[in-house]
Amino acid sequence: MKSEKRLKVIGLTDRIDFPEFDLFDIAAKIDTGAHTSSIHCHSIRTFLSDDIQRVAFKVLDPSHKKYCEKEIVMDICKIRNVKSSNGITETRYSVRTKVIIFNKTYSIELTLTNRKDMKFPVLIGSRMLSGKFIVDVSKKDLSYTSNR
Repeated sequence: MKSEKRLKVIGLTDRIDFPEFDLFDIAAKIDTGAHTSSIHCHSIRTFLSDDIQRVAFKVLDPSHKKYCEKEIVMDICKIRNVKSSNGITETRYSVRTKVIIFNKTYSIELTLTNRKDMKFPVLIGSRMLSGKFIVDVSKKDLSYTSNR
C-alpha cells in the first residue's frame, strides 16, 4: 500500500519569509482560486545580461513598514499572461526564489506585479500549495503562530 503524504494545514492568511529578498514576516493571502503566486513590486525593468533575460525590481511599496530601497536582480523564469480577479489579463515576469512556511524552505515561482491597492502584498496560489498544504479558511497565520 502506498503511504499517503500528510498535508500541512494552512489558513486563509499567513506571514511568510523570503530569505533571498531579506523579507521576513510578510503578510500573505492563501488563494486556491489563483494558479500563480505573486508579490507586490515596483520599478520593474528587464534587460539582457550575457544573453540571459533578467529582471530588476523593488519589492513592496515605500509606504510598507518592511520596505527597503534594495533593487533585486534575478533571471526571468517565465513570462506569463495572468488573469487577475477583476478579469483583466496582464503580462508578468516571474522569478524563482525561496519561501519559508512552517520553518520549511520551498522553491516558489512568483510573478511580479503591482499589488499596491491590495490588502496583502503576497498571494500564494494553487501551484505552490498543491501537494504540500490543505487550506482551512476558518484559520489564519498558522505558520506564523507556530514559530512563536
